[in-house]
Amino acid sequence: MLPQRLKKVVTDNPKKVADLIDLVNLPTVLRDFMGQSQSSRLNVWDPVNKNVVNCDQKLKSILLGKSKVDLTELPMLIKLHFPKQPK
Repeated sequence: MLPQRLKKVVTDNPKKVADLIDLVNLPTVLRDFMGQSQSSRLNVWDPVNKNVVNCDQKLKSILLGKSKVDLTELPMLIKLHFPKQPK
């Protein structure tokens, strides 16, 4: 049984919901990191706030130990792992 709010989202935007639920094949690097060959975007979202990613232990290890990361923070946190090369 779906909550009323979710029913409305599913009814109004079936393509968007399908895109989120669909499993996608992961590239090799992500496959090795996640330990699975397929995933959907729903696996990491906070059920209350869709702008927040819930981090498991592996993700925490590369995102400064944070248990939740706002989507706006994500690029900055990932960029830390790609230091600029001297010119």
